[in-house]
Amino acid sequence: IVRQGKALYVGISNYPTESAKICYDYLAAHDVPCLLYQGKYSMFVRDVEEGILQQAKENGSGFIAFSPLAEGLLTNRYLNGIPEGSRIANGGHLKKETLTENVLGRMKALNDLACERGQSLAEMALAWLLKDDLVTSVIIGSSSVNQLENNLKAIHSPGFSIEELQRIENICKG
Repeated sequence: IVRQGKALYVGISNYPTESAKICYDYLAAHDVPCLLYQGKYSMFVRDVEEGILQQAKENGSGFIAFSPLAEGLLTNRYLNGIPEGSRIANGGHLKKETLTENVLGRMKALNDLACERGQSLAEMALAWLLKDDLVTSVIIGSSSVNQLENNLKAIHSPGFSIEELQRIENICKG
C-alpha cells in the first residue's frame, strides 16, 4: 500500500489469474488503483505469460518481475559446475537436483547466444524481460556492486531479432 497525500494505491503479488481478477475488481469497486503486479518471471519461469501480464495491462497496472535470473541459473555461475558458496552449494532454495543435464544444456545454449550478441548470459536474460512493454520493472537483486554494474548493462542492450527470439523460445522449451 502506498499513500500519496490522501490517495491510496495498492500492489499485488504472485496471485493466480483468477485471484488477481478478484483483487483488481475489489480495488476498482473501492476506487483504489492497483499500481503494480509483482510476479516471478524469467526465461525459465514463464507462467505469467498465461494471462497475468495482459491482465495487469488491462487493469492499468505495471508488472514487476522478480527472480529474473532464475536464482542464478541465467548467469555464468553454474555453467561449469557448482561453485563453493553458491546457493546450490549452501542448500538454499535452489536445489542441486534443479541443475539437470537438460537445464545445464539450455543454460549453455543461451550463454552461447548471449556471447554471439556480445553480452553475458545475465545481461541478455534481463534485456529479454525488458524487451516487452508489459514488463514495467525488473528486480535484479545483485549481491555485489560488480553484479549491479554488469546487470545494468541490460539497459543499453541491443534489440532482439526475430531469429534470436525464436532461438530463445526453442532453447527455453528444452
